[in-house]
Amino acid sequence: MDEKMFEVKGTFLMGEDWKPYTKVIKAPNEKQAKERAFAVIGSKHNLKRRYIKVDAVALVKAA
Repeated sequence: MDEKMFEVKGTFLMGEDWKPYTKVIKAPNEKQAKERAFAVIGSKHNLKRRYIKVDAVALVKAA
C-alpha cells in the first residue's frame, strides 16, 4: 500500500486555552491521517479525542 504525506491542522486544549497545531503525517488516506493525528497528539499531551479538533487535512505535494 502506497503511503502519502498529509498535513493535518487544528487545535487542542492545553489548560484553558486552545493551541493550534500542524502535523505532517504519513498515511494511506485522509481518514487514517486524521486518526494518526489523534493518536500522536493524544499520547504526547495525554488528551482524549474530545480535546483535539481537526480543522483541515491536505495532501502534501512532492517538491
